[in-house]
Amino acid sequence: MGEKKLVGKVTHYYGKLAVAIVELEDDLEYGDRISIEGPSTNIEQTVDSMQIEHNAVKIAHKGDAVGLKVSDKVRPGDNVYKIAE
Repeated sequence: MGEKKLVGKVTHYYGKLAVAIVELEDDLEYGDRISIEGPSTNIEQTVDSMQIEHNAVKIAHKGDAVGLKVSDKVRPGDNVYKIAE
């Protein structure tokens, strides 16, 4: 596994949609490998769906709030890390 760098924090989770809202502290791109971690969360996945204001985007920047499709339940306060390959 590569080096991990904090890129954001989960602020909300929509269970029916399996979408996490993430406040970004760094840039995130479509195709990036991420890890979402918290007290009871540990998910690793590739960013394959990312939206800002319901519009699909390929890159998001620090300060953006993005909707990410997630493979399992996440919780507000969970940290999102980008994994360097």
